[in-house]
Amino acid sequence: MRQVHPAVRLVEPVGVLRHPSDRLNAERAHDDEQQRHQQKGHEQLVLDGGADARDAAHQRAQWRAEQDRRERIRAIEAHFQARVYSTVVRSPARILVADDTPANVRMLETRLRHDGYDVVVARDGEETLATARATHPDLILLDIMMPKLDGIEVCRRLKRDPAFPFTPIIMVTAMSDTKDLVAGFDAGGDDYLTKPVDHQALAARVRSMLRIKALHDTVQAQAQELAQWNATLEARVASQLAELERIGRLRRFFSPQVADLIVRGDAADPLASHRREVTVVFVDIRGFTAFAETAEPEEVMKVLRDYHAHMGEQVLAYEGTLERFTGDGMMIFFNDPVIVPNPIERALRMTVAMREAMENLAAQWRRLGFELHVGVGVAQGYATIGAIGFEGRLDYGAIGSVTNLAARLCAEARPGQILISQRVHADAGALVDAEPVGELQLKGFQRPIPAYSVRRLKG
Repeated sequence: MRQVHPAVRLVEPVGVLRHPSDRLNAERAHDDEQQRHQQKGHEQLVLDGGADARDAAHQRAQWRAEQDRRERIRAIEAHFQARVYSTVVRSPARILVADDTPANVRMLETRLRHDGYDVVVARDGEETLATARATHPDLILLDIMMPKLDGIEVCRRLKRDPAFPFTPIIMVTAMSDTKDLVAGFDAGGDDYLTKPVDHQALAARVRSMLRIKALHDTVQAQAQELAQWNATLEARVASQLAELERIGRLRRFFSPQVADLIVRGDAADPLASHRREVTVVFVDIRGFTAFAETAEPEEVMKVLRDYHAHMGEQVLAYEGTLERFTGDGMMIFFNDPVIVPNPIERALRMTVAMREAMENLAAQWRRLGFELHVGVGVAQGYATIGAIGFEGRLDYGAIGSVTNLAARLCAEARPGQILISQRVHADAGALVDAEPVGELQLKGFQRPIPAYSVRRLKG
């Protein structure tokens, strides 16, 4: 099976292509056979002294059939080239004729112009090199015997020149110049014609070489397009990696929900101040102040890392928005910036999971001589939410009486206790088993606040 350039697989198929060498060999065989047939017919007419009317009519019919066949082939070729190569090869194709014999130049130029080609000429080797570099022809007809530089040296120099990645060269030589012909192929020549040049052979060779060049240029164009696609893909990958790094940095300072909103840009300004009903949770370590006064700084940092890791895992699991860390305390709220169903249920399930995780941590700390527990406060209400801080350092926070209430309930909670407001208890329904703790006189609130202690989840 023939190997196809990999770039070809990346473009839309345009039909079945025959390999150029197959077409070239077939056309050569057809041209040679046609010439032999015509010569034989001519010799027979001479021997017979002319043909009778019936033979003449038969030959005219054959001639018309041959002309029709050629017209069909030309139509197919024109359609094929228009579909596949119209964007690659210039129209008309430019052919450089290099020959020091004026009669040969006139004959080749006349024939090629008649076939619709653009023709430029050169009359010696040096002029051929200069003309080729100035005009960039699609095909070169190169006589081997020329003054200043012979055709073989011209061919060798053109094939080494990077300005001509693939320009077909047809060597023109006398029938007896076999040695020169071999040298021409060794220098990089692509095809040959023998003198005197037969018009039909000339047309066939030119078409074949131009088709080969068109195929080469198509592959080159597709390879360049592939390189552009690769560059675009690399740029997109780099952009996506930069975005991932940006998200990673944002997630270090914002909750995942806020970071995602900033990166997506769904809203005009995701950090703009707005008002929304939220469920607020405060968590704080009981006994931490006394522990920090007596423990080594390394021990304090170790406890905080373990505490933040376990609590943060629950925040992410229940899609809470972590507003901030305050040493041994943290504030979380639900229903902003992303609205979620059942924010109270999420908050209560998270706090119970936090308490269970904290019990395991407390057992580990107890073995080290540290007696630490958490207290939790939960409240529901409206708050003003948005960016808090200054240019260069912003937090996403919530402000309002609901945050104060959650913070005061947390401060009142005993080790391992979860205190919830009356509104949270009412909205939770049958979700939790909670007992009233009476009305609490909380700092910053004029009236006593009814509160409940969560024992467990019912379902």
